Amino acid sequence: MPSLPQSLLLRPAPRSHGLWRNQRKSGQRKIFPLVEKDQVRDQLRRLDIHKSVGPDGIHPRVLRELAEVIAGPLSIIFERFWRTGEVPKDRRKANVIPVFKKGKKEDPGNYRPVSLASIPGNVMEWLILGAISKHMEETKAIRSNQHGFTKGKSCQTNLIAFYDGMTGWIDERRAVDVVYLDFSKAFDTVSHSILIAKLRKCGLDEWTVKWIEKWLKDRAQRVMIRGTESSWKSVKSGVPRGSVLVQSS
Repeated sequence: MPSLPQSLLLRPAPRSHGLWRNQRKSGQRKIFPLVEKDQVRDQLRRLDIHKSVGPDGIHPRVLRELAEVIAGPLSIIFERFWRTGEVPKDRRKANVIPVFKKGKKEDPGNYRPVSLASIPGNVMEWLILGAISKHMEETKAIRSNQHGFTKGKSCQTNLIAFYDGMTGWIDERRAVDVVYLDFSKAFDTVSHSILIAKLRKCGLDEWTVKWIEKWLKDRAQRVMIRGTESSWKSVKSGVPRGSVLVQSS
């Protein structure tokens, strides 16, 4: 793990249950992110021990087997990072593995890049994802007709809803036109500034927004093929495909 400032190693005040801790000072109410030991331990125990390691070389098997021992210290570190908006440099690096889709193998465009990032970083991302999902559900920020990357919905539910709507309109003898759109390299061309602005517009708390902003800033990646590594390249736009937050967004 990277060296941490002394302030991050100090144990916080006794914890209360829930996602947020309330604190009153000078008559003002402040809300801080809260990370419970049990949350971290549960995520560590769910780790796939067959998953490939990230650039830091920390293996998921080690984390899962030591879950009971390291859950407490990690919960303190994660909570401090969340509250301060800090993301260690090695948590913003990723190994990119090209996965063949179809077509000619000689064409680089026929490969899908999958990012392998830090496993401890992924555990932190699950906590951030929980806060985002809870907020989106409570505020109904995601419309009911959104099926992709939505809990309890899928391509099948989308087709059922589409078929139900189309047949109903046809039975009413109404004209029906359907337009399909596909965005080329959608993951790779996401504007970081626009994404952060969208999160703020949705009313997401500033603690989480600042953490995501830092998570996206100064990212770097390298390509790995059969054990051969490229040099590190900075990433100015897009989101790391294969990360917890991107897979679930």
